[in-house]
Amino acid sequence: MVQAAASARPLRILFVEDDPVIGEATLAHLERHRYQGVWVTDGLEAWERFTDPTSAPFDVVLCDVVLPGMDGVTLCRRVREIATTPFVLVSARSDAVDVVGGLEAGADDYVVKPFDIQVLLARLRSVVRRAEAVSTRAAAGHGTVERFGDLTLDRSALELRRDGRVLTLTPTEMKLFLELADSPGTVLSRRALLARVWDYDEWAADSHLVDVHVQRLRSKVGSAHIETVRGFGYKLRP
Repeated sequence: MVQAAASARPLRILFVEDDPVIGEATLAHLERHRYQGVWVTDGLEAWERFTDPTSAPFDVVLCDVVLPGMDGVTLCRRVREIATTPFVLVSARSDAVDVVGGLEAGADDYVVKPFDIQVLLARLRSVVRRAEAVSTRAAAGHGTVERFGDLTLDRSALELRRDGRVLTLTPTEMKLFLELADSPGTVLSRRALLARVWDYDEWAADSHLVDVHVQRLRSKVGSAHIETVRGFGYKLRP
């Protein structure tokens, strides 16, 4: 996970893109905006770089979907088996099925090509801030432990347990749960969650982000804990 001190140093980004023109141009922009880029063109090589024990960990992964060796969605699933590193998928495919498929694999966000580089940079800043914010909120938790049925939230340790077992949540999933837990029993709209969790109050964002992440969170905490209020949003049952 990105640490709060990450803002004091260049952020290591694993950039996976097989198109040399897009790759060179995007990498140049990334490196001008406080990212230390490692650019690879093959999904298998990306996996090797990510799991290299001699290499410093990455703060974020930016990955195309269609790749030689291993596609981006598969790479995302494999990364999610071992890490909660922020992961952003990029693809020319904009169909809802493709977007949802990428998010269900564990991606924190999904950017459609052709993209405006400033929008891409904003999305990356958002996922990094999200991970930093989760760490900051943990430090401010002062040992607070809250219970929601069989769930126990330890804010200072940044742990969510179900029946005593620690759940593995991505930074986005943890941020989503914390927002719901801040106001148990209160309905939060998709727009409110997009603004609070994804920082998407500056541009239009796909509500699939909220719906799919709620589904992923439900699969881990238990479907009974998060209620859908049709036409309004979601709430955490106290």
